[in-house]
Amino acid sequence: MVKFLKPNKAVVLLQGRYTGRKAVIIRSFDDGTRDRPYGHCLVAGIAKYPKKVIRKDSTKKTAKKSRVKAFIKLVNYNHIMQTRYTLDVDLKEVVSVDSLQSRDKKVTAAKETKARLEERFKTGKNRWFFTKLRF
Repeated sequence: MVKFLKPNKAVVLLQGRYTGRKAVIIRSFDDGTRDRPYGHCLVAGIAKYPKKVIRKDSTKKTAKKSRVKAFIKLVNYNHIMQTRYTLDVDLKEVVSVDSLQSRDKKVTAAKETKARLEERFKTGKNRWFFTKLRF
């Protein structure tokens, strides 16, 4: 079978708390693991999208509107939809399966992910990834 859910691929979540949110695959487990004996992947995505920035906004307001809130999650393959987009943000060393073990590790990984996604948003690349899905 062809492996199509590869790292750095943008996906849309279809089930759960973050339904309709965009995420990027960090690592995929095609054969599953002992605790999750099905195909799943580790994703990092956007829980809160940035607001629309207009020219007359002050720098303070622009900075506030450009904020992003990130999440990290292990998701079943059945609950994600692959897109044609890729996101070349290096989150592999920041987020790992070990970072999900304890609350404080997860929070620090989410904060670092947030910083990297905001940095990517401010450069203006991957514009589609940072726009809210309208459905």
